[in-house]
Amino acid sequence: MSGLRSFLHSKYKSAAEAVLPTLSQSAFKEKGVLTPEEFVQAGDYLVHTCPTWSWEAGDPKKARSFLPRAKQYLITRNVPCLRRAAAVEEYGEQQEEEVEADEQGEGWLTADQFAAVQTAAGMTVTNQEGFEEIPSISASGGGGGGSVADATSAGASGSAGGAAGGDDGDDVVPDIEDLELTDEEEDAAALRPDARGAGASGGGEHIVRTRTYDLLITYDKYYQVPRFWLIGYDEDRQPLSPSQVLEDVSAEHARKTVTMEPHPHGGAAVQAASIHPCQHANVMHKLAERVAGEGQEFGVERYLVLFLKFIASVVPTIEYDYTLAAGGGSGSGNTA
Repeated sequence: MSGLRSFLHSKYKSAAEAVLPTLSQSAFKEKGVLTPEEFVQAGDYLVHTCPTWSWEAGDPKKARSFLPRAKQYLITRNVPCLRRAAAVEEYGEQQEEEVEADEQGEGWLTADQFAAVQTAAGMTVTNQEGFEEIPSISASGGGGGGSVADATSAGASGSAGGAAGGDDGDDVVPDIEDLELTDEEEDAAALRPDARGAGASGGGEHIVRTRTYDLLITYDKYYQVPRFWLIGYDEDRQPLSPSQVLEDVSAEHARKTVTMEPHPHGGAAVQAASIHPCQHANVMHKLAERVAGEGQEFGVERYLVLFLKFIASVVPTIEYDYTLAAGGGSGSGNTA
């Protein structure tokens, strides 16, 4: 969305919200929308099940009258972001392949290519019987025999050879007491810089620069849905530029549904990226139907849990907690 179009739409929406009535009848199952009371109910559930989130009162001058004074918006702070979104999307394209699609065009993905890479790299893979296959030494480039039997026989012959050779085996493996390392030599070795460490820290190109984000959820009266906001910082806690923030948004949504706008409670000086909520109700309605179709109970209190799962596809590398269960029993509190 262009800057001018976003500005004009924001002005129009503000004027419309001033005259539009607040939604009072529940319609989240039929339309995917929330009343302010349902938003607070869903927010209370999120805060209870995931304590990294909390309610904020915000600027009293910007408080919305249809929300409780102390519950104007939800926030979680200092959420890590270790990689850019493009890196995740490139990885997915290389490792996943759709093998079959149904009538709706939905299929499943295979990771056979990734398994082949694992095998080539000497990593363990799982066979058809469900057991891990450990690659042989020869497969991993060791150059030796591959089987446990070979290793056992080699060890036995080596032991026999050592016994036949008398004291020659002792020369091959010296006693640690014969090394006679002094304390001064040990201290010097400890203080000697590691060549690999010095090389890596000198250039700095391989050091992962960790970004962090403050994430906010507000209630949008015009669209009657939650609205997601991001404020990014670099490792020195300096605000990220708009172009840097877009690096952490999936290419499908960057510059299409993400806009830079003033922080809803921070004034014009604080710019935040916002995921435009025009399609939120439609997406949430379909997701809720899918959860219900799987035989799980989906109450309005779990709305924001499901909402965060949807947002995770927009910002795939911002590691907030989106592992809570959206339906059925009480959710887990795992960290993604």
